[in-house]
Amino acid sequence: MEYRFLGRSGLKVSALSFGSWVTFGEQVDTDLAYNQMKTAYDAGVNFFDNAEGYENGTSELIMGKVIQKAGWKRSDLVLSTKIFWGGDGPNDKGLSFKHIKEGTEASLKRMQTGYVDLLFCHRPDIYTPIEETVWAMDQMIREGKALYWGTSEWSAEQIRKAYDFARQEHLRPPLMEQPQYNMFHRHRVEKEYNMLYKDIGLGTTIWSPLASGLLTGKYNDGIPEGSRLGLEKYGWLKEILLDTEEGRSKIEKVKMLVPIANDLGITMPQMALAWCLKNKNVSTVITGASNVKQVEQNMSAMDVVEKLDDKVMEKIEEILDNKPGEEQDWRN
Repeated sequence: MEYRFLGRSGLKVSALSFGSWVTFGEQVDTDLAYNQMKTAYDAGVNFFDNAEGYENGTSELIMGKVIQKAGWKRSDLVLSTKIFWGGDGPNDKGLSFKHIKEGTEASLKRMQTGYVDLLFCHRPDIYTPIEETVWAMDQMIREGKALYWGTSEWSAEQIRKAYDFARQEHLRPPLMEQPQYNMFHRHRVEKEYNMLYKDIGLGTTIWSPLASGLLTGKYNDGIPEGSRLGLEKYGWLKEILLDTEEGRSKIEKVKMLVPIANDLGITMPQMALAWCLKNKNVSTVITGASNVKQVEQNMSAMDVVEKLDDKVMEKIEEILDNKPGEEQDWRN
């Protein structure tokens, strides 16, 4: 396993990490979760990602039970949770000081830990001033409930505003962002955040590296039984990925990518994960799985990164045809 610094910090996270979104509590129970997390841990994973909104807290409960059962040293783990969707009460959603404090404390209780290493604002909150959110996140660090804080799916402008306010008020600024990033979703990570990597040392913990399974190739010929898109609650995702012209176009591109993976002697999931790992601004790639075999396959992506040389990357780029444009050189 390779370990990368999380942005401009001294914290190292495994280049491949493990997240519980979708699967824990829905497709995965505690026993299976234990086998999955242990497989990832044995492969060198130290970062495990969660959120209060995953299965209404059930995901955090399961992860907490697994960690206790495994008996791992807390110092060997980098744990995260994300705050925004905590319940149905009027103050159980968003990024108010009240919900950040109460949501964080509830998450820690479910995960059976005294602190999380990384605490994320799960989405921007249009109703709460960014200044209030920054004060609240700084307070969580001061109280020892978190070591670092960051954002998820915030714009570069919002992150910059939070960072500048924190510096102005001598508060702890955001360190990391958790954006979606994969072969089909590139602009924010590859272009929008460019100045933030340079100016504030932003780290990234990317999610959906396989585009909700699209880049595994398993949907090339329809929806396999037992897959996520076959679940009723994810009908909205099925419509976006499979029932639109854009979605069907992506599947055609996946079909064109498969021969490249075959020529390299690797699988589509391995190639898609390795492609993400090639980006030097990606601190860690969050992987998910519904069974142990998928975890093993995901972890093996570390071994194939070197196979994606410049020539292979060019072939992939020709098929994707979606690389964000360079900045306009108005002098020429």
